[in-house]
Amino acid sequence: MDWLMSNLYVFVLATFLGFEVIRRVSPLLHTPLMSLTNAISAISLVGSLVILGEQRSALSTALGAIAVTASTINVVSGFLITDRMLKMFKKRNPKE
Repeated sequence: MDWLMSNLYVFVLATFLGFEVIRRVSPLLHTPLMSLTNAISAISLVGSLVILGEQRSALSTALGAIAVTASTINVVSGFLITDRMLKMFKKRNPKE
């Protein structure tokens, strides 16, 4: 039970710290920041695939499947948002 409380404490602290760091980023740096968070999400996808593949218990398999689904959605939507943001910076040619 002690390890659960310490892990929960680290999770909550990381959540608040991450929120504060991202909140203070200027709008010009959002695209590189999104690319970095996509890379972090990809790392979490690999970790969740490892947990799913171990199949130690039914609970860990179910949680691994949920983590794989959530990580995949996060990675795909992050790339879609980054692509949309990059399209906003492209110069448009006026129709002749």
